[in-house]
Amino acid sequence: YCTAGISGGHINPAVTFGLFLARKLSLTRALYYIVMQCLGAICGAGVVKGFQPNQYQVLGGGANTVAPGYTKGSGLGAEIIGTFVLVYTVFSATDAKRNARDSHVPILAPLPIGFAVFLVHLATIPITGTGINPARSLGAAIIYNKDHSWDDHWI
Repeated sequence: YCTAGISGGHINPAVTFGLFLARKLSLTRALYYIVMQCLGAICGAGVVKGFQPNQYQVLGGGANTVAPGYTKGSGLGAEIIGTFVLVYTVFSATDAKRNARDSHVPILAPLPIGFAVFLVHLATIPITGTGINPARSLGAAIIYNKDHSWDDHWI
């Protein structure tokens, strides 16, 4: 919400890629956003490691892994569904035609988007630690950089 006036609030490469496929962003802008999102996530993970080194190590640096008791397939399925819910919500909440059609209903796009992120986290944290933001997952994996942080990173 805070960066909506600058970049449209893009903080997630999955959303940026979806908007690129929908022709709402140019290739150049989409690539620039994705690179900056990944660099921001790497810096953010470094800041967290610097401020809370003990908790950072205990919690595995925030790297995403499939939890014991779940298969890689169920982890992949959870991430696909969770990412779809997020991207679909962003498309719905930011659709200009919808705002014109439903102008009698005030809608603040960050509210449904934030609620979707909250619900997806509730469902997928126990399975994969919620990796619906590829930049955040990449930043955590790069800064933590232990073997297990890369094992399930592809998911």
